[in-house]
Amino acid sequence: MSNAFIDQALLERTVRHATAYLRSLPDRHVGARASRQDLLDALGGALPEDGHESAAVVDDLAAAADRGAIGSAGPRYFGFVIGGALPASVAADWLTSTWDQNAGIFVTSPLSSVIEEIARGWLLNLFSLPSDASLGFVTGCQMANFTCLAAARHAVLRTAGWDVEQDGLNGAPRISVVLGAEAHVTIFVALRMLGLGVRNVRLVATDEQGRIKADDLRRTLKGIEGPAIVCAQAGNVNSGAFDPLREIGEAVREQGAWLHVDAAFGLWAAVSDELRHLLDGVDLADSWATDAHKWLNVPYDCGVTIVRDLSAHRASMTSAAAYIQKTTGAERDPMDWVPEFSRRARGVTVYAALRALGRRGIVDLIERSCARARQFAELLSRDKRVKILNDVVLNQVLVRFGDSDEMTSQVIALVQQEGTCWLAGTTWHDMAAMRISVSNWATSESDVRRSAEAVLGCLSRASRD
Repeated sequence: MSNAFIDQALLERTVRHATAYLRSLPDRHVGARASRQDLLDALGGALPEDGHESAAVVDDLAAAADRGAIGSAGPRYFGFVIGGALPASVAADWLTSTWDQNAGIFVTSPLSSVIEEIARGWLLNLFSLPSDASLGFVTGCQMANFTCLAAARHAVLRTAGWDVEQDGLNGAPRISVVLGAEAHVTIFVALRMLGLGVRNVRLVATDEQGRIKADDLRRTLKGIEGPAIVCAQAGNVNSGAFDPLREIGEAVREQGAWLHVDAAFGLWAAVSDELRHLLDGVDLADSWATDAHKWLNVPYDCGVTIVRDLSAHRASMTSAAAYIQKTTGAERDPMDWVPEFSRRARGVTVYAALRALGRRGIVDLIERSCARARQFAELLSRDKRVKILNDVVLNQVLVRFGDSDEMTSQVIALVQQEGTCWLAGTTWHDMAAMRISVSNWATSESDVRRSAEAVLGCLSRASRD
């Protein structure tokens, strides 16, 4: 008997394409080799009147990916904090698509709800955060920061006697927001989306590594009356540096404000005995945001939002309607903790990665990445034309060539063209710099040696030009 839900030949064809792509990652040209026009020519044109065979669609997509996809899942991609997906998380992602579950409420997917409940407990344990904290799975750290700050907005206005969900912000007590001068752009975007704006944000000075100066923060807080939210950072996006979280936490508690920690990748340092000291005082915060698609190495998209105050978190996110069948018992409705109702079951890949790695495997992944970052810095700094700009405390390395913006930008462009590895540029304290982010489970010592040699080769080429 035929089954309309199964096209065995198509599935097998897709597996072959996916397998071929994964096999190519260790040696492929890391950057894209197709232009926008190349991809438009291969995939575009007018919408066909009649559908094409599914096999042809899959074949064309795979062919386009061969030259048009960045090898960001591979071991020599260091351009941003992007982790290559673990085999178990890729397989779990395929299953997630196959199951096609709406993970909004328990009744639409008991499986998704329970898996996310289990993953929640495991993550809180790994991060040494309160076991009764609430947790939701969102698209990435942008929405994780948004969700945490929505809970913060609810809580500080509730304390001031205002119900922001019912009454909005018109006429509400003004919320003071305090950020470090090098806060990540996603914090500012979240503030815009939440109606708090960015014009009146109070910026606190940062030191040479991008860390908030705690004394400046205390002085700023003393000048604030009324509701306040402070955002700290665990893992500066450029340097990897951590704000002095204990000093910040104590100052914020004295003020009676809400402390949020943007820890897109830095929160994973909590699993390591070698690195945990960087997070000293993180437990004093009221909310935390991180990504699983960064250092846990699950497929995009998967961010994590954690809030100490369950009532504030739920009040800021939950919704109800006559047709929505919410739970009344111990079951968990994921939509109570995230901005979305209809959504992918993101927790499945997190569960798979955590279970496949185990605690020791997660520790090894984090510590190896940091060791490879230190290796990068050591190899590159042997050349007198290279300057390492940051203290390599985590997985980030900032590099400058010839003490020149022009030379640094030229080397970055040449490296991207050469293809051994892929590295991006940034601006660090008004200087052009190459930013190296090591967060892929598969990156080996030989990958770093090979990449460092390619970078220095491009430097020599730029010096001759």
